[in-house]
Amino acid sequence: MTTLLYLVRHGETDWNAERRIQGSTDIPLNDTGRRQAHATATLLGRRRFDAVVASPLSRAFETGAVIAAHLDLPEPSTYTGLAERSYGEAEGLTDDEVRARYPHDDIPGRESRSALLARVTETLGEIAVRFDAGRVVVATHGAVIRTVVNAAAPGTADRHSTPIRNGSVHSFRWDPERFRAELVRFDDPIDEVSDAEGRSAFADQKPLERRA
Repeated sequence: MTTLLYLVRHGETDWNAERRIQGSTDIPLNDTGRRQAHATATLLGRRRFDAVVASPLSRAFETGAVIAAHLDLPEPSTYTGLAERSYGEAEGLTDDEVRARYPHDDIPGRESRSALLARVTETLGEIAVRFDAGRVVVATHGAVIRTVVNAAAPGTADRHSTPIRNGSVHSFRWDPERFRAELVRFDDPIDEVSDAEGRSAFADQKPLERRA
């Protein structure tokens, strides 16, 4: 049976606002991020869901918890495979600092895109089996979502020009035979609304994520 997965990027953090690379560093939501989480929860309330799951990083888990509470669902289960891509020694730096320190983009400790895709695909498959034929909200991170989108529909989410906004929703259909997610809707408006209040400009979104 087909499982529908709605991948949600967490709300804003102070490091997002400062354009610092977060990756695996556990930075909490700020007040803007909490408002974005509530706005996304309201948007998702237009449909029925069976569960909310989340990355264990607090910015994603709190986003998922806000959504779950609004949907009258249990607190999110966490999956380590949904955590953000690790950026190694670039974490905590701004994009300008990264360019100055690593001009050839050779960042020590950065997780490869292929490794990220492998772990996220395995995790989404596990979630799809657990909630077979259901609808599941997946609170996760920008690089995770972009990687899944581009694997499902190459070119849809060019990292140089297409934002994965804080609080945005991206819907997928899990194909168990091919063990992959099929894109249903990028930046899913959930029937009517496409831009929720509080979303920020692409210039303020994960600058390093637009690189290799």
